[in-house]
Amino acid sequence: MNNNKSNQDSGVTGAAKFVTSTVGNVVGGVGRTAGGVVGAASRGIGDTVTGATGSAGKPVGDALSSVGTGVQNGAEGVSKGGVLIDADGGWDDTSDGTK
Repeated sequence: MNNNKSNQDSGVTGAAKFVTSTVGNVVGGVGRTAGGVVGAASRGIGDTVTGATGSAGKPVGDALSSVGTGVQNGAEGVSKGGVLIDADGGWDDTSDGTK
């Protein structure tokens, strides 16, 4: 009887893990997409401001581009679940950047 209960728990646990994984993947994908769109749009606006105003507007254009890149990077970080991937492709889940 205990084996049946364990099997039922495994089935329910497995299903719950599948659902939460699927929801997490969807939310992550939406976050990356939204971040990419905002990032690209802000960089485009920044480039337009810089191109239209020349050197006088370059600081404003650069700032807009930087904000867009920051939003995009932030959205990607959140979509990854807060775990950073270091330059070697490994998991970096520490706050000081070490493995």
